[in-house]
Amino acid sequence: MASLDLRGNPVGSGSAAARDAAESALWRMMSFYDTPVADLDVAIDADPGWVLPHLMKAGWLLALTDPAEVGNAATALDEARARLGSATARERAHLEALQLVLDGRWHNACRRWDDLLLEHPRDALALQWSHQWDLHRGDAAGLRMRPARSLPDWDADDPLHPHVLGLYAFGLEECNLYPQAEEAARQALQADRRVPWAVHAVAHVLEMQGRHDEGSAWLRLHQHDWADGNHFASHLWWHKALFRVEAMDCAGVLRLIDGHLGAETLTTTPQRVDAAAMLWRLHLVGEDVSARALALADGWAAADDEPGYYAFNDLHRVTALLAAGELARAERWVARCAERALAMDDARRVNHTMAREVGLPLMRAFLAFARGEVDNAAEILYPARMAARGIGGSHAQRDLIDQTLLAAAVQGRRRTLGRALLNERLMAKPATALTRHWASRLGLPREARA
Repeated sequence: MASLDLRGNPVGSGSAAARDAAESALWRMMSFYDTPVADLDVAIDADPGWVLPHLMKAGWLLALTDPAEVGNAATALDEARARLGSATARERAHLEALQLVLDGRWHNACRRWDDLLLEHPRDALALQWSHQWDLHRGDAAGLRMRPARSLPDWDADDPLHPHVLGLYAFGLEECNLYPQAEEAARQALQADRRVPWAVHAVAHVLEMQGRHDEGSAWLRLHQHDWADGNHFASHLWWHKALFRVEAMDCAGVLRLIDGHLGAETLTTTPQRVDAAAMLWRLHLVGEDVSARALALADGWAAADDEPGYYAFNDLHRVTALLAAGELARAERWVARCAERALAMDDARRVNHTMAREVGLPLMRAFLAFARGEVDNAAEILYPARMAARGIGGSHAQRDLIDQTLLAAAVQGRRRTLGRALLNERLMAKPATALTRHWASRLGLPREARA
């Protein structure tokens, strides 16, 4: 007979020690405090025949969107498959969903987790993993609706409840429901101040509303909880740098990069993506970041040289190369991405469509911009920005597309397009030093920069 975890979900282990270790690993996966690997190894030692710890290892590795970890994730899934004899239906469903992720069929995986959550709304793993792949797919509705369908069934005293509330807050923010998002995130942090996803959700709200001074103060207020021993820290340092970019405090941004996003400190693909995104923003406003970008690009190539796994990451790899002045290397990277995206044996993969329809046009536009073909870059970027959600990531992350389009507009003949983009920006949030920078470059009258 199956045992139950702390939320009443069936698990295929009768070992309390194994279940406790898996619960600790689950908290680490949702809170980002340290990695879950040590706890999962304890769970495996306590019950060698239990499938779930191996599934959790696979899911944690796959969520990194790092091609270098795909083989390790596949091995973990093989280990899980060898232990299906005592697995529950719920655990088998997780195996099916993770195999779909491994196969590149991310939409199908999220639908499988949807089905699982209808039966087990307190399945934190299904909520965590579907949320991550909703973000990777740019599915803002899924980010909001899936936690919303589950939260009323959760006990508010559950230690993981604040973390699920943090997921919901971020989903609300990505659906432009900013007051509700901020309220949900602050509620999560009242229950448990160690919920980086909730800190992150408020940072996004403040960014989207143009409350940049508040954003810096917000991250500083909670910094003692997220800055040390947390794998979300590098992304929150990125957010801190983003607020400084809006103030055109380029020296401050460079200090943050050197302290927290330098090439020598980065160990995962998401961290390298953040570093590339920040260096590219500085490059666009005229900062010489070539040495830092080259170190990042070289370190990235040493860790992983497989293109075409995830178009969002590929685009950022291109920005690192271009900011480093490595145009030829960037062109070769894009060509390899195109070759994989157009390969027939990858037709089932989400990234096949994502790269072909969104990623490759964006990367080619960035190449055109780097070659000085700024009007051509603008012609591609202007329609592509409307489909950019399909490449994944958040609104704040995808803003580097608009920033590049603005740079192309001010350098070329599409100045009316640049003015329209600034109008759009000013209708959404107050003017910042960065907005005024672009307005000045466009030669707009002072009253248009307010």
